Amino acid sequence: MASTAKVDSENKAVFGAGFLFSPAAEEAIFTPENFSDEQIEFQRTAIEFAHQEVLPQSENIEIKKPGVMSELMKKAAEIGLFTVEVPEEFGGLDIDKTTAMIISEALAINGSFAVTYGAHTGIGTLPIVYYGTQEQKARYLPKLATGEVLAAYALSEPNSGSDALAAKTTAVLSEDGKHYVLNGTKQWITNAAWADLITVFAQVDGEKFSAFLVETNTDGVTIGREERKMGIRGSSTCPVILEDAKIPIENLLGEVGRGHKIAFNILNIGRWKLGISSMGGAKNALALGAKYANERKQFKKPIGSFGLIRQKLARSATLIFAGESMAYRTAGLIDGMASQASKEDPGYGQKAIEAVEEFTVEASILKVFGSEVLGYVADEMLQIYGGNGFVEDYPLERIYRDARINRIFEGTNEINRLIIPATLFKRVLQGRVPLMQVVGNILGELQGTSDLPERGEGPLANEIWATELTKRAVLYAASYAAQKYMEDLKNKQRLLGDIADCITDLYGMDSSVCRAQQMVEAAGGVKAEQAVAMAQLYCFEARADIFQRLRRVAMIMAEGQELDDLYDNLAKLDKRYRVDYTTLQDQVAEYILDQEGYQI
Repeated sequence: MASTAKVDSENKAVFGAGFLFSPAAEEAIFTPENFSDEQIEFQRTAIEFAHQEVLPQSENIEIKKPGVMSELMKKAAEIGLFTVEVPEEFGGLDIDKTTAMIISEALAINGSFAVTYGAHTGIGTLPIVYYGTQEQKARYLPKLATGEVLAAYALSEPNSGSDALAAKTTAVLSEDGKHYVLNGTKQWITNAAWADLITVFAQVDGEKFSAFLVETNTDGVTIGREERKMGIRGSSTCPVILEDAKIPIENLLGEVGRGHKIAFNILNIGRWKLGISSMGGAKNALALGAKYANERKQFKKPIGSFGLIRQKLARSATLIFAGESMAYRTAGLIDGMASQASKEDPGYGQKAIEAVEEFTVEASILKVFGSEVLGYVADEMLQIYGGNGFVEDYPLERIYRDARINRIFEGTNEINRLIIPATLFKRVLQGRVPLMQVVGNILGELQGTSDLPERGEGPLANEIWATELTKRAVLYAASYAAQKYMEDLKNKQRLLGDIADCITDLYGMDSSVCRAQQMVEAAGGVKAEQAVAMAQLYCFEARADIFQRLRRVAMIMAEGQELDDLYDNLAKLDKRYRVDYTTLQDQVAEYILDQEGYQI
């Protein structure tokens, strides 16, 4: 069983967005350095499969050569990669979420395959794992685990992408009460052309959002033509048309009118898996860029010796380090909470999905951060390739195109940016997070009735200190916004977007310093030195970006003396310090070039 995150020294319960309220680098977090032997073995298996089976087929995948994707999926099933999250009684291994993330990261070497695999094992299979009846599980899960049946998930419609609950697909119970009649069109459905089973969301009687298990060989179910896409061309994306499709009442998934719980919780899982999958894709792109920078010579020197190329490599590695640290920290938190319930408990499935729901904020953070880091790294590595990166003969062209969809998948990044603060403020009102109490203490520090944190000792002293002060600044600004706008805050999207980005970067700061500190304390060595350097680089830039956004947030909220007061309080927390930026970037870049990739 994987190691899990610990509670803090006062034995407080771990809760979603808890990183905002706990001291930096004082709590143990789960990181790749904590992988168990079993997890490392799964990682090795998935990496070998990706490099030996998937990567050689990249060109055939891209052109959808008949039989290639189905054969790869069959091989993945044969080595057990479909079984990780399926309960043992239905032919699965029922292993922790961390292992599922490890596999998702390893398979990200090819975007089309990663999407196909993820849609089947994640959003295709997990609705049944968590919400299916015993009969539904027994009927479908064994075949999903072996790949005999492939799955898909149909939520989006032509006129309801982000606004999923506005779906127009209808379900009407037949007069004899034996089946529901579904009508409507679902769009952008991954795996549609290959799927045997699709989780379809529809409005019962036009108003009760519900989920159904729809077998694609049902009369009235038609799969439309393949979309002609910019990227992930080797995956299947088609509309699903339902015309008087009769679905047995036994195939209602969950309860009538409770489909939103299924939709959003399964999307949460998809979001944090997409976050780590994006890190896998970014690592692959960075490795290609580093190798090319070593081999390509200009002005009689390898281009990897040039400062601006080194900057691209170092910054890419730094962002990957932060994203990886956040992702596996979150996995540890979810596994830790889920492990508090026994698998023999009849309510285990519900408790497991509650653990996923608890970390909604972190899931959206990982989705936004991961997808945008992958886009950045793919772009910068293509730039290193120069003109060669722009042509199909080199892999960055495909990676660049494939990366773009990730900012749209699993809820657009704009929607996820709104989810981050909305979830936080909702939990404040529910009394689940101590925002007002903590902000009360922060106001005391700003007014001089108590002391602000002081800088400590050690290689990460500046970064830990900066993280502590930045947490205070973000919480202060968020609380100010909540009290100023109250119910109308939900309409201040630009303000909420800035707050979301501040919270995201803060999670990156907190996770980076926690991980680097743990690595130093555990063993030290070259990898720990690189971790410290990347934590220093990340915190230097993230802290500056956060305070720039907070000044913009203040300007949105206030003017005159009110604005001056906000600026004055932010200035008390905006403590700058020197970082040997060029030396640190050279250190990280040199390591990446030597290893020809991210090897932390």
